[in-house]
Amino acid sequence: MKPVFKFLFLLLIIGFIGCKNESSTKKHKFTNALVNETSPYLLQHAHNPVNWNAWNSEALEQAKEQNKLIIVSVGYSSCHWCHVMEAESFENDSVAKMMNEHFINIKVDREERPDIDQIYMSALELMTGSGGWPLNSICLPDGRPIFAGTYFTKDEWMQVLKKLSSMYKENPEKMISFAEKLEAGMKDSNLIKVNKAFEAFNLDEMHAAINDWKSILDFKNGGEMGGQKFPKPNSLNSLLRYSFHTDDTLLRNYVNTTLTKMAYGGLYDQVGGGFSRYTVDKDWHVPHFEKMLYDNAQLVSLYSDAYLITKNDAYKQVVAESLNFVERELMHENGAFYSSLNADSKNEHGISGEGHYYTWTKAELKELITNNYSLFESYYNINNLGLWEHDKYVLYRNQSDETFAKSNNISVSELQNNIKDWTTTLAEARDKRDKPNVDKKALTSWNALMLKAYVDAYRVFNKPHYLEIAIKNAEFLENQQLKPDGSLYRTHINNKSIIDAYAEDYAFVIEAYIALYQVTFNEKWLHNANALMTYTINHFFDSSSGMFFFTSNEDDSLIVRKTDIIDKAIPSSNSVLAKNLFKLSHFYDNLDYKNMAHQMLNNLKPNITEAAPAYPNWMDFMANLTFKHYEFVISGKNAKDQLKTLNSYYLPNILIAGSTQESDMALLKNRYSPDVTYSFVCVDGACKLPETDVKKAIEQLKK
Repeated sequence: MKPVFKFLFLLLIIGFIGCKNESSTKKHKFTNALVNETSPYLLQHAHNPVNWNAWNSEALEQAKEQNKLIIVSVGYSSCHWCHVMEAESFENDSVAKMMNEHFINIKVDREERPDIDQIYMSALELMTGSGGWPLNSICLPDGRPIFAGTYFTKDEWMQVLKKLSSMYKENPEKMISFAEKLEAGMKDSNLIKVNKAFEAFNLDEMHAAINDWKSILDFKNGGEMGGQKFPKPNSLNSLLRYSFHTDDTLLRNYVNTTLTKMAYGGLYDQVGGGFSRYTVDKDWHVPHFEKMLYDNAQLVSLYSDAYLITKNDAYKQVVAESLNFVERELMHENGAFYSSLNADSKNEHGISGEGHYYTWTKAELKELITNNYSLFESYYNINNLGLWEHDKYVLYRNQSDETFAKSNNISVSELQNNIKDWTTTLAEARDKRDKPNVDKKALTSWNALMLKAYVDAYRVFNKPHYLEIAIKNAEFLENQQLKPDGSLYRTHINNKSIIDAYAEDYAFVIEAYIALYQVTFNEKWLHNANALMTYTINHFFDSSSGMFFFTSNEDDSLIVRKTDIIDKAIPSSNSVLAKNLFKLSHFYDNLDYKNMAHQMLNNLKPNITEAAPAYPNWMDFMANLTFKHYEFVISGKNAKDQLKTLNSYYLPNILIAGSTQESDMALLKNRYSPDVTYSFVCVDGACKLPETDVKKAIEQLKK
């Protein structure tokens, strides 16, 4: 922690996140201003005795008029510790009385308003070196933060409130001085150093960055070293691609180890498909049971590409089961995808807690599984290995079907028939339990990630149903989230689109539309992507840095206008926009796009090479300029048939353009013949001699 930010923390010696089971207070019949909101997370707090407000100008003005400190409390509907803190503190009469008398209280759904979350998360990270949710920030009446933390017990929270309200009354100048220094620190952390040198990207630098990255990888268990395991799909994607280009078998085996361990572990729902957010142990066993749309979208894309390299049927099964889960639990009939499933649900006694829906006692399992129970028990480790807590088990595999079948003297097909019977039985039993709540808001960026997941699954497995769902979602985004002026909405809920979109929304929709074009050759999607890129440049681009702000120039001003560059649970908006500009520059022969993309990557080159794990999507883009990169053009009446053959190969270093008729697109112009279908391998628009056999054109790539 920087010395300038220490004084409040020295004053407030408070322990953070712990597993407390304090009794919650009784439910109240209060109503606050959140009752008028649409966010499921905000509505969860609408009957707290705390006088919550949504983030709006009226609440901010009220703080100034009454000269009160502001509490900005940020969370999301599937956040377990958000619910714990609500039950312990925000539903407690004495806590609410303290908050209402001395503070203006604002609740924020971080998924609806990532711009606000970014501001106060930046403050928290500067103060403590780490972040998390719930995010509770206390601010001056003008909104500048002076204190931030995550989960607090009731007593800790009361101590914070009393000391800060007292300090503000007795010594406001000291707080104002601290807020000014913190604000300066937040602005400094947001500065982008412009690199005009345009140095070449070389393989030695990439090798060095990857070798440093290897030092934090857990080659035995998969994932990164440490006590918790996060899937980090964009990191695994970047490492998989690097291993492909360089024939690094160590890394390739590492990625496959990680994918296998995740699919076998409790992170993956062995009964219903789909992945949880992370596990609390190094063995991928016990998950934090919330299921997020963005995790499952990116993992479907990753497992699809990994299948192309390995032809591992287990990866194909993960994709199929995960997409079945999404359609069953997270898809609206209009093609929109919901945001998440809660970690918590009620047990048979009506008590809410984490994981009740997904875990089993041995007695329950013995009663339910009447077909080869001993085999079931061994397969899913209903033993000390699979035990969680309170005599509950998380289904957990540690062998492949082939290995397990061989060691138990049965055929693989016989084992898999048993598995199907077991999971069907458990799914039927689970459906009778209290189900976790679904956050039914559809976020534009997360929908675009899932749209791309369906595109990737279709590209790899050639299943028409995947393309049908992809197109349905693409049309939802076009018809519901796109405004007449070319801008996007962020959120869709209760048949209503609300909130102006952020850079990440534009970035991921553009990326998804480009991907959809490349499997359909329907130029509409490419032109939509280009129109959105034009809007993004006009409203988000920072000409002084060559990067994109997270918020539009038409949004209300916040303390800092953030520039999102670090790849976290999802890639940063700037890394995705840079890759989009690179792709569109080839499709439209647009030199401005190309120069913008190169400038963005050049700005981040020192960050990428020095701290690659924080910039995996940037690293993936860097690979386009470090290794050979091609345009693969297919033109002719049989172009779609040849595309299917092309898509059966893992080729991360190509961009695909194609048409079954004449086209004016730069890469396709004058390349159509009514009599024969040609495949062209090109570099920056300059093509080798065409081939009528797409496999021969693919051989050109290998040479």
